[in-house]
Amino acid sequence: MVSKFDSANSQIISPFLLEGNDGDLSLESRLSELSLYEFSIETNCSTTEVAEVFEKHPLLPGAIVVEQGKYVGMISRKRLLEFLIRPRGQELFSQEPLGVIYSYTRISILLLPQATSVLTAMQIALKRSPDFFYEPIVVEGEDNTYRLLSMQELSTVSWQIRGIETQLRYERSQAQMIQNDKMANLGRLVDGVAHEILDPVNFIWGNLTHVSNYTQDLMSLIATYEQVCASSSPLVETLKQEIEFNFLEEDLVKAIASIRTGAERLKKLVSSLQNFCHIDEVYSKPADLHACINNNILLINSRLKGEIEITTKYGSLPPVYCFVGQLSQVFMNILSHCVDMLLNEAVRQQFDTKSGNSTNVYTKPNIIITTEVISQKIDQHKDNHQKEVEELDSRWVAIRISDNSMGIPQDILQQITDSFSVDNRADKETSLAISYRIVTARHGGKFKLSSEIGFGTEFEILLPLV
Repeated sequence: MVSKFDSANSQIISPFLLEGNDGDLSLESRLSELSLYEFSIETNCSTTEVAEVFEKHPLLPGAIVVEQGKYVGMISRKRLLEFLIRPRGQELFSQEPLGVIYSYTRISILLLPQATSVLTAMQIALKRSPDFFYEPIVVEGEDNTYRLLSMQELSTVSWQIRGIETQLRYERSQAQMIQNDKMANLGRLVDGVAHEILDPVNFIWGNLTHVSNYTQDLMSLIATYEQVCASSSPLVETLKQEIEFNFLEEDLVKAIASIRTGAERLKKLVSSLQNFCHIDEVYSKPADLHACINNNILLINSRLKGEIEITTKYGSLPPVYCFVGQLSQVFMNILSHCVDMLLNEAVRQQFDTKSGNSTNVYTKPNIIITTEVISQKIDQHKDNHQKEVEELDSRWVAIRISDNSMGIPQDILQQITDSFSVDNRADKETSLAISYRIVTARHGGKFKLSSEIGFGTEFEILLPLV
């Protein structure tokens, strides 16, 4: 229903208010959900009749001006009354058609689609000149209908939504603080358990050298006895056969070597676990990124199941000032993401092979980790008022983690990229979004993600060298 001037009956149809659902406001609320006025008048309508309508409806912000049913513009209550309260204004304009006054009051009209979000509309409205700030907004519908939105309504709803947004951010920050506290406590707990495991491992490791030396001495003693004694007693020979002395002599050295290897692996694993649970201090410290990456590879090795190969191509890196505990979390998040994708594709390929639907040649899943120091050109203005630009060399540590998966579909890749935005309002942050914030906000670095179907995925982390 669109109210308009009825030229046949020479009357104006009363304005119609579309009530909005203000009780169901959200951060993504649109203009179509607000209270809008439907009231349009022809340009040949008399000004007096329009003024009478404004008098009967004090909340009506204005009127849509049409000519033979086609949209022309908008005239607000404020502009119309300004003409009528002028000296001799009523005498001059009261009997004139509305089109005459409208020709004198044409101003810049803010016209927005009804799908525009409330917060976006408020930002646009605030950019208007102060003289036009309280002018109503024309909302264009999908069916070429035009409705009026009062600035008071937009301001009220906008502040309500801002309150909702502030509350959500507060709740999210509180949840994040609780989560950080839980992770810190978990890190301390795991570090304590790792320390308790490391003590007996160090005990075993420290005594292995003595056990190995004692074993060699005993074997040398037995060999000397055999050389000195021309003939051994039948009892000794019987015992040597029962215990399989020749096999025992060979296998004992192998058993000690195997214990040494196991203890060494367990020691490295516990040390990696301690480093991963490292609690960063207030200030960054220099760290060996290669050792940090190797610790994460060792921790994630149990998930590879011999199906995924990890190749490292390390360059020469200096110690990098960073929060090593947080970077360990970033590397673990990226490696876990790559491993999940590769394992899922491996299962899919095995299923296709068994069902006879496989047409691709099997390639072993692989993750390649490359590190190097690079230089990049950056532009820096010499002065805020000058257009001259100089190029500066900046040195960065580049860590690239790529896989040979089938890649990430474009729609999912866009969702991941959108989650990196600071204005993201998702209820749950993903591990990659957390990694992005650690690299960019915490370390002043860059976090890049690129993927193409059929050509794998690559994560690139750039950390500035200070």
